[in-house]
Amino acid sequence: MDEKTVQSLVLENKEVLNVTGVESVDNFNDETVVLLTCKGRLTIKGEKLNISKLNVDEGKLIVKGLINSLVYSEYEGQREKVSLVKRLFK
Repeated sequence: MDEKTVQSLVLENKEVLNVTGVESVDNFNDETVVLLTCKGRLTIKGEKLNISKLNVDEGKLIVKGLINSLVYSEYEGQREKVSLVKRLFK
């Protein structure tokens, strides 16, 4: 997905989360789902989490369960690579 892709998160009653802009699922269990999205790494935490629908071609995901938090962070693919020489002579 390119940088112009719009991402949306729709949370219904803290129980159903619809996400667009999904590139891949990094890992998941019943308490945590980690996604790589067009806007960064998204960590979903909760209880009895279940991926009910995933379509990476369309970039769509539905997570069901009791959702307690959504946290974005950068992932390695987004960071600009800096050469060793630049890091040494900072």
